[in-house]
Amino acid sequence: MVVSTSPDRRPGKSRRLVHELADSLSENIRNCVIRPGEKLPTESEIMAAHGVSRTVVREAISSLQAAGMVETRHGIGTFARVSRTGLEFRLDPATTVTVRDVLAMLELRISLETEAAGLAAARRTEQQLSQMRDALVLFQARLESGEDTADPDFQFHLQVAYATENRYFADVMSHLGMATIPSSRVPAVDTAAGEIRVAYLRVVNQAHEAIYDAIFRRDPEGARAAMRAHLAHSRDRLRRAQEIAESDPKLNER
Repeated sequence: MVVSTSPDRRPGKSRRLVHELADSLSENIRNCVIRPGEKLPTESEIMAAHGVSRTVVREAISSLQAAGMVETRHGIGTFARVSRTGLEFRLDPATTVTVRDVLAMLELRISLETEAAGLAAARRTEQQLSQMRDALVLFQARLESGEDTADPDFQFHLQVAYATENRYFADVMSHLGMATIPSSRVPAVDTAAGEIRVAYLRVVNQAHEAIYDAIFRRDPEGARAAMRAHLAHSRDRLRRAQEIAESDPKLNER
């Protein structure tokens, strides 16, 4: 049975609540309290049952998506994934911990997401465009408040994948999960100063806006170019971070 979580809105408690809720939901899925293929309760129902905010619910669901335990069908709801037989592609984000790992991931993303952005520009619906905008609004709010931006970052890229209307793009992005977001996996070796990190995230925000704008205009080539430029910038920045880490003995000892 679901164990309710007491409300707690104090700063610093949000991440703990996300983990507790994700653990509770994943346990229900593993124990078939929520059976494979069955729809999860709505956000409002989960909020009421656990006494948490909508943001906590959405972040917990995102973590389950990253783990491949649920899939969201937009306009319908979130469902427990049906176990598949045979070989299934799955990336464990816990194994993606070094700059070199994330560089390899970015090489994959440049190929995958550049085309996804072009297809999204040609095929997106107004609802999908609205969901991209929601992710960008949350990213901006987190940036201004100094909170973690990795989740809305991932959600924006995932919404672009959904907008391709090709489920395989969304499936791959969902399987990759939060490991696709460099800032969620890599120590900030080149962003020790908070001002530098904020400046970088503002550049990321601008890049997302450029991608969104091209998709809004239904400009496939513009969307491809904007996505490629965004991911290439992240790749080049991480390469510089790797060079710094490898050239500094103190960093190499960490």
